[in-house]
Amino acid sequence: MTSMEVKIISRETIKPSTPTLSHHGTYHLSFLEQINPRTYTPVVYFYPKEESDSDHNPNFGDKSNQLKRSLSEILAKYYPFSGRIRDRVSIDCNDEGVIFVEARIKVKLSEILEHPKDEVLDLLFTDNLQWNDDSNLTVILAIQVSFFDCGGMAIGICMSHKVADTCTMINFINDWAAITRDHKADQYVSPEFIAATVFPQGEIPLLPQSVIEKGDYVSKRFVFAAPKVAALKAMVCDKVQNPSKVEVVTAFIHRCAISALKSNSGSLLNPSTLLIQTVNLRGRMVPPLPKSSVGSMVWFYAVPTAEDESVIELHDLVSQMKERMAHFCVTYAEKFGKEWPLIFMECMKDSRKLFQKQNLVVYRCSSWCRFPVYEADFGWGKPIWVTIASCVMKNSIFLIDTRNGEGIEAHVNLEKQHMDVFARDAELLAFASLNPSANIDYNM
Repeated sequence: MTSMEVKIISRETIKPSTPTLSHHGTYHLSFLEQINPRTYTPVVYFYPKEESDSDHNPNFGDKSNQLKRSLSEILAKYYPFSGRIRDRVSIDCNDEGVIFVEARIKVKLSEILEHPKDEVLDLLFTDNLQWNDDSNLTVILAIQVSFFDCGGMAIGICMSHKVADTCTMINFINDWAAITRDHKADQYVSPEFIAATVFPQGEIPLLPQSVIEKGDYVSKRFVFAAPKVAALKAMVCDKVQNPSKVEVVTAFIHRCAISALKSNSGSLLNPSTLLIQTVNLRGRMVPPLPKSSVGSMVWFYAVPTAEDESVIELHDLVSQMKERMAHFCVTYAEKFGKEWPLIFMECMKDSRKLFQKQNLVVYRCSSWCRFPVYEADFGWGKPIWVTIASCVMKNSIFLIDTRNGEGIEAHVNLEKQHMDVFARDAELLAFASLNPSANIDYNM
């Protein structure tokens, strides 16, 4: 790929189409949000040139104006997003607006898709906000719309985790797309701001905010095509009932990561490991919360492995994940709605015990699978590729569906010495392709 020339055409602040009502001037954050860092989650959507677009005169200006107009309308619905983070417990809903940058990039979309590179994807987000957790940042949402020479485009979005988890972020983007596509969709968009009511701090002591641990880490993208996911399922299905694709892929990656860790540890260290798996609480509570609930409504369950486990079987890991998830839901999540915060404090107390082992190495997995990321049609078709910026959190795994919904794109972050071993693991590479073209049909 030739070096990319990025030209910023305009930078604006988009405000909501109608002022936020005075009684909504302060938006109170839930307890789960209070302990979140301000980290900006970065996702980018790629769209090819429309057939109706002229090669010499693609309608970049029209699309940009459409996006700005509909963004203003959707912000009136998601009113806290155009405010500013006041402190760790509240948002000042002052309608200051969201950042909207328009860029022209001297490269063809096909070149980016054919050879995905982290340093190129990073250029599609504004202000280097991707994964930024600077506590001085107050903006909640920043968008860069990039138009390519070929007529294609990318929409790069950074949203603060302080006020939004993956579910909220994807809902917002899909609602924005619907209003861009059809102004009448406005009447069907009704986000529900109930997080602080459902998850109040109550008597829970305010914990320190989470911190992203940074260092000499390397992130790589691996794609598990649909047949490979099916093969992983087949490896465990005689011993595990109905394994999901997320379970088998997560367990498989985790096992390979542990193998890389142990190969570098030698006899000086006998590590215990802990896999932290995030859970969207909306559908796990009784009664369930609406999917349109806005906020960060995730917690986690943990899967430990003992230091004396010389061989970790894939089916054992998948079974443990299922058991831990079921235990978390029955013991805690299902009771959060009626017995919060008492049950949550019990949950934290039990979780804390798992973190007290010596030589403990923690891995974290967040799955975006089954979220409708490929449904964002702004009026020029669905995206050809949706991905995230290279993750920076130590020992993290991010999973997102491939376009056909059957495969999985995994972004894995490990310490450099461990990634050097992990990325050469023959068993891993038998099931996953290392950073393949995004044009590939992942059904093959």
